[in-house]
Amino acid sequence: MQQGQPMIIMGEDAQRVQDKDAQEYNISAARGVAESVRSTLGPKGMDKMLVNSMGDVTITNDGVTILQEMDIDNPTAEMVVEVAETQEDEAGDGTTSAVAIAGELLKNAQDLLEQDIHPTAVIKGFNLASEYAREQVDEVATAVDPDDTETLRNVAETSMTGKGAELDKETLADLVVRAVQGVTVEADDGSHVVDLANLNIETRTGRAAGESRLLTGAAIDKDPVHEDMPTDFESANVLLLNDPIEVEEADVDTSVNVDSPDQLQKFLDQEEEQLREKVDQIVESGADVVFCQKGIDDLAQHYLAKEGILAVRRTKKSDLTFLKNVLGAPIVTDLDSLTADDLAVGSVTRDDDEELFYVEGEDAHGVTLLLYGTTDHVVDELERGIQDALDVVSTTVSDGRTLPGGGAVEVEIARRLRDYADSVEGREQLAVEAFADSLELIPRVLAENAGLDAIDLLVDLRAAHEAGDQNAGLDVFAGEVVNTADAGVVETAHAKEQAIASAAEAANLVLKIDDIISAGDLSTSGGDDEGGAPGGGMGGMGGMGGAM
Repeated sequence: MQQGQPMIIMGEDAQRVQDKDAQEYNISAARGVAESVRSTLGPKGMDKMLVNSMGDVTITNDGVTILQEMDIDNPTAEMVVEVAETQEDEAGDGTTSAVAIAGELLKNAQDLLEQDIHPTAVIKGFNLASEYAREQVDEVATAVDPDDTETLRNVAETSMTGKGAELDKETLADLVVRAVQGVTVEADDGSHVVDLANLNIETRTGRAAGESRLLTGAAIDKDPVHEDMPTDFESANVLLLNDPIEVEEADVDTSVNVDSPDQLQKFLDQEEEQLREKVDQIVESGADVVFCQKGIDDLAQHYLAKEGILAVRRTKKSDLTFLKNVLGAPIVTDLDSLTADDLAVGSVTRDDDEELFYVEGEDAHGVTLLLYGTTDHVVDELERGIQDALDVVSTTVSDGRTLPGGGAVEVEIARRLRDYADSVEGREQLAVEAFADSLELIPRVLAENAGLDAIDLLVDLRAAHEAGDQNAGLDVFAGEVVNTADAGVVETAHAKEQAIASAAEAANLVLKIDDIISAGDLSTSGGDDEGGAPGGGMGGMGGMGGAM
């Protein structure tokens, strides 16, 4: 107050939500995101159809893809989306689990807040529980050898189940394991390093997924620039070029005036001579095959064909980089500096049916997964599932630990957390117990998505774990409790640790906010969507999110 008048410190369009209203607003927004992907969890999870503003359709049950494609402009909701993105970057899988646990943590935290437990006590309890849970994950985990192909296959199959690759998961899991093993090297300290940069995925439509195959080397989806060029070489000198084989143009706009046909002919002859010199440089180096990232002039194509050189233009940058790994050759950026040392030896063959070039180096350290699907939507979802499987198998090889799946590890960790809660003093004990309850969301949702009785199965799971069977998990196909480790339902320990850590940190970040001050509408885009008021749900999450 100043001389009896209120002091205005915020603009007319500014919005402010405080204390419990702010907490309710944030928790509601974050839970809305989590609930939008819950139905996709597990082998029996459902898919989402996402239609963007351009009308492009994506059909998937991959958590991070769904959240990235959704039109979310609520700031709190975007914090939860970051959980999925972090999980994808760090572990490659488990995005839906991480987001679902974060949402359940906030739901249970809200119940504690309504009991007048201060947010800092809840946050401290969640931190204690998260740290203890990750310790217990390591204790429950089983060591796996990088050469244990059967276990790695089980990890791949578990990851792919329910993601469009289920019918051919045995074949595809075998391809995934062989692909990862093909790009794994042993470091000096005895650890294993998986370099997925040396693994490429090429997709094709028109065949069943079971016909997918693994190629040693690269598959380049390009055609020869000239029909008279040879297409097959057993042992070719290959040039990787990032320099156009075209007439050099001036850096600025120029015009040329000619007074006679002779002058025009001289000008054309000079251009032709430039192209001839470029081709001669390639011929003198001894190159048999040229993969060029940029353009090749029509006349240069003719000259190259006459010399018996295979040339491919407009090769994608990613393909050229991959060829560099496969062949062990440098990428030449200036033809004037080209020498025979810049070439690499490899075999190049043409598959006319697939319209692909297969390139294999003498000491190739690169493999290509050629994935087939009946339609574009099928092959896109298959590629997402395969990418997740590649990530979890490579993480398992590097990390060397696995866990029983089917909700087994969540129930076991929850049981241990409840025992641990007895040793925690103060109100934090209630937060630790709430954390344990939140972890049990995973088996509960697995059962719900399979149309099973979640309560009965959760009771049976708890009884099995109390009896000492820490591998007891849910078989959603049979609708009963089984030893999931023996059943081959296996997950990577690193992904589970990351999911628990990300979910806890995201929940704590939301709980710590007690005041929201916005210069306008409470959305990141500043649009006209409703949601500025407390309890506004997703607050501008967009039509797609509300429909899920």
